[in-house]
Amino acid sequence: MRLKLPFILIFFVLLVAPASAQAARPVVEIETSMGIIRVELASYRAPATVQNFLKYVKSGFYDNTVFHRIEPNFVIQGGGYDFKYEYKETTDSVKNESDNGLENKRGTIAMARTDDVHSANSQFYFNLSDNRSLDAKYGRLGYTVFGKVLQGMDVVDAISNVKTGAYPGIGNTAPVSPVLVRTIKIIETKSETKSKK
Repeated sequence: MRLKLPFILIFFVLLVAPASAQAARPVVEIETSMGIIRVELASYRAPATVQNFLKYVKSGFYDNTVFHRIEPNFVIQGGGYDFKYEYKETTDSVKNESDNGLENKRGTIAMARTDDVHSANSQFYFNLSDNRSLDAKYGRLGYTVFGKVLQGMDVVDAISNVKTGAYPGIGNTAPVSPVLVRTIKIIETKSETKSKK
């Protein structure tokens, strides 16, 4: 009888552990007018940011929005304007989590913001290069990375090469022909329990 209690406890831990890990690595599918991008979200490093992003995903906020900022070799940015390039109203901003150890490397997704470090809300961007100038350093907060591209970096690169032009209120980085985010949905919850890099 004395051996049963540890066995039961171990069995319980094995049942609970995967659930915790699953919550840490959701995968979303971003359907664009140029192809599919799949992204793994790092909620174990940027919990508030991922929760905020998924709130917009679940509400359908991103449906029929556009990538409004295209800067080759730097970033493509979306999540703030509809297909008519009209700004979408957002909810409260999210706390800056850029000191989480994740860097603005090529293929990562991060939150856009204003000069106010805690002003990020719905807009996100994909890094086209290693943009270390956007990272937190020397006690200064940067731009919060909260995931990485698993599939579809070729789509990200294709979007970065579209022709851009000037558009009122946005500047000269808007695609001449809108590149749509048709929808974003959660498609998977990864259950990896190894190192969380």
